[in-house]
This record gives sequence, C-alpha cells and structure tokens, in this order.
Amino acid sequence: MTFFVSMLIAGLTTFLFRLHRTLQRGIKKQLAEDKAFKAPQLETQHAVERLTITPLVEFYAEEKALQTEAGVSYLIEADGTKILLDVGANEKGSHPSPLLANAQKMGVDLSELDALFLSHLHRDHVGGVRQEREKTFSPSNGPHPWKELPVYSPAPLTGTLPIGSSPITVTEPMEIAPGIWSMGPMGRQLFFMGYTQEQILAVHVKKKGMVLIVGCGHPGIERIIERCKALFPHPIFGIIGGLHYPITDGRIMVGPLNVQKLVGTDRMPWRGLSKADVEEGILSIEKANVQKVGISPHDSCDWSLKAFKKAFQEGYCPVRVGRPIEF
Repeated sequence: MTFFVSMLIAGLTTFLFRLHRTLQRGIKKQLAEDKAFKAPQLETQHAVERLTITPLVEFYAEEKALQTEAGVSYLIEADGTKILLDVGANEKGSHPSPLLANAQKMGVDLSELDALFLSHLHRDHVGGVRQEREKTFSPSNGPHPWKELPVYSPAPLTGTLPIGSSPITVTEPMEIAPGIWSMGPMGRQLFFMGYTQEQILAVHVKKKGMVLIVGCGHPGIERIIERCKALFPHPIFGIIGGLHYPITDGRIMVGPLNVQKLVGTDRMPWRGLSKADVEEGILSIEKANVQKVGISPHDSCDWSLKAFKKAFQEGYCPVRVGRPIEF
C-alpha cells in the first residue's frame, strides 16, 4: 500500500510539474506576442448609426419558451449588416439546436446573415465537443440555414465545414464591414485548454464610441481594453459578452467541481479566480469610462453578475436570450 501511495504521489507530482512548465511557456508566448504587437493603420472613421445585439443562445432567457444553455450566440445588427457571433454549445447534439429553435421562435431569419464571427474555437461557441476537437463548427445537428457565408475565425478551421461556409483566418486586426472590425487574435494559455486564440468584435457607433462584443474574454479585460485603445482613437462606450468570472459557482459542474473555474485561467487550480479578480476587472472598465456593460451569464456566476450590476447600475444590461441590447 505504501509503495502504491508513493508511486501515486510521484506520478501526480510529475504531472503537475509538467503542467506548470507548459503554463509558464504559454505565458511567455503571450507576453512575447503582446510585446511584438504593432497596431496596423486602420480606417477608423467608419461608423454605424445604430447597433443592436440580440442574444440567441445564453444561460438565461427572457421567456420560458426560449431554450437556454451554457453557450453563446449573438445576432449583431449594425445598420444594414447582420453578423452572427458564435453558434452556441448545442450540449445535447440536437436538431434543431437551441440556436435554430430560438431564432425561429424570435422570428430571426439566419439565411439573411452577412457573416459568421467565431470568437474562439471552444465547444460552447462552435456547437459542441466534436466541433472543438475537429476545429470546425456546426449551427445544428442537421441542415443549416445559409447557402454562402464568410466565416471569420481567429485560428484555422481544419475540420469539415458546413456546406456554403467560406473560412477566413484572421491573423491581424481587420475591418470586416463598414464600422465593424475584428481586433485580431489574442492568445492566452489556459489550464487544461491549452493556448487559446480569441478575437473580439469592435463596432464604432457614431457619436458614442466603440462597442466591444466578447465571446469569453479569455485574454483578460485589461488586455482587451489596451488593444482597443491601441487600434482606435474613439472612447470605449460599451462592453457586452463573456468575461469569464465563475467565482462562487459555475455553469459546468462535475459534482462539486466548478470546471469553468479550472479551465478558464492560466493559473494552477489552487490559485484559481477570486472575487478580487472581478473587482479588478470592474475597476479597469470604470477607468476606461465605459458607459454600458453587459456580462454573459454563460461563464460568469450570479455573484459576479450582481457585482457588475451594482457597479454600473443604470449602465448595466442583462444579457439574456430574447432581450435586445441597443446602442
């Protein structure tokens, strides 16, 4: 028995040592990428008159008739342009998926989309575990609504894609429609999930400023704000989406284990996210003088949502399926 325990401890120690070394390499890679980043010259004066963000997949909904899950899909309407950010998790592999079912109930015609914008290639954003593993995406486990659609991804899509999808790998900040940009891929080493590239959608709303639409916020809100300031001369007016603060509980639990708290950080498990991280995130947003904030409940716990609501009061927007957020 003593020999078995000794071997178990030795094996666990080796595993943790290798994991720590991998984390450190990833952190160094991230720091090197940040240092090497040079903001390209963009035509930043383009702007839209109106912007509406309508969650189609989220953890909470406005009505019981709408489906919910720990995933993200937002319809973004900026003047005449319609972009879908992510396709949800489709946790049960169903058809129609929560995305398609909710779109139909809400009267949203997904065949009218101008583009699909994948924030990053995690399962809760690309339609499932298989899609994450194969580096592809799927809006549902059956026929999808579009015929031809450009798909902007921060990392190469190497798996079999839905028919009609034209993949575009984003390697640097770029304008994808008038007044709408990808801020380019931003890397972060995550515990278990490895080195993850995530892109943020930025929309310039006339007479207001930049609105940032975020999938999970894995790069960290501080880095996201810095990147936006480096790219655009306009103030940041709004931040909507996931910032990954599953502090007191999580949306993906394995027994008592809060999986989201473990996988969404570059720290070892015993140094996970804390309430202090939420407070620092709020302070960073306040320093940037952001006027409108809405935090996704798919990867942030109710305690974190209440903290943001208390901090921003009338400027806080609940992010729920079927509840449009207008700018």
